[in-house]
Amino acid sequence: MSEKAKWASRFVAIAMALAIPAYFLAQQIGYKSAENAEQKKTLLLRDFQPQSMLHASAHEVKRARFPVIDMHQHVNDAMRIEDRVPPAELLKRMDELNVRTIVILTGMWGDKLQGVIDEMVKPYPGRFIVFTQIDWSRIDDPNFAQNTIQQIDASVRRGARGLKILKDFGLGVREKSGKLLAIDDPRLDPIWEECGRLGIPISIHSGDPEAFFHPIDGKNERYEELIEHPDWSFYGSEYPGLESLLEARNRVFARHPNTIFVSLHMGWPENLDWVEQMLKQHPNVYAEFGAREAELGRQPRRARKLFIDFQDRIMFGSDNGPELEMYRNNFRWLETADESFDYWGAPGQGRWTISGLDLPDPVLKKVYHLNAEKIFAQYKPRN
Repeated sequence: MSEKAKWASRFVAIAMALAIPAYFLAQQIGYKSAENAEQKKTLLLRDFQPQSMLHASAHEVKRARFPVIDMHQHVNDAMRIEDRVPPAELLKRMDELNVRTIVILTGMWGDKLQGVIDEMVKPYPGRFIVFTQIDWSRIDDPNFAQNTIQQIDASVRRGARGLKILKDFGLGVREKSGKLLAIDDPRLDPIWEECGRLGIPISIHSGDPEAFFHPIDGKNERYEELIEHPDWSFYGSEYPGLESLLEARNRVFARHPNTIFVSLHMGWPENLDWVEQMLKQHPNVYAEFGAREAELGRQPRRARKLFIDFQDRIMFGSDNGPELEMYRNNFRWLETADESFDYWGAPGQGRWTISGLDLPDPVLKKVYHLNAEKIFAQYKPRN
């Protein structure tokens, strides 16, 4: 071999030797999971706070495009469900947000109801509406229905403009025997009929998120929420199933076509096909979406179709403390086409994001205030 050939051969050998480390280094970028990957997944769920890398449009909506009637609030109520807000501060927020009227659902009855009326309703005409409630502690009284009717009539004379039914009806109200009071118990029919006669709506919350009726385990999409609030779980033989509760309520709707019912929280927001059938079959029923932005916002196309198809029957509700940013988050969800943003309180209800419905203005007006106005216009003062 010539000297020139020898040098060429050496050059190739040296080049190959230098290339080997780079070659093996490249091979370390593989396509299989690390052998100990599962053992390394030890991050606590409470410490898992991923930040989205999605670059998406964001539109801040500081003020509702049209006046709003919030059909689901508990601020300054008789049960003290929400923290108290001084009326002057509350009105300031409402004016800033374009919230014209707040409906305080939990007004109770008697002197407690009168206290809400005197503090919130009388001094600020048109800004607050209060509903009365049923005293379930007297359920075993032989004349329960008639006594309740008298109580409702008295509440309406004081100034109440609706009846609120909490979710304990069907899940917690028990007779002396220990038996749960069924939602469609015919003994209660005179009460629902009386509300129709008075022209006041019945806002009824039956059931709860579907996940609350399933085991609290790694398959439950609201695991963290239920761990924090174990008393919100209705899983077990001591409770009716969600669908049976809602179907019992539908039977009440059907028996009282002249009474207006408001299905709070949409009824079954995880199953909008079911909600659609409810609204089709019961023209005396309206739906309200308080605290269900999370469920509805993660299915924006289906939810938008429902809102448009039943634009005369869906109403705005918040069911959260009257914070400025809470309302603005809801306005953004209803008014914009923004994608993949946090619902109010995320990730408290579940680890997902929502997208905006971008509702047309005529639909938005109905959802924000026109449908509520239509309901309250049915009240006719009686001697």
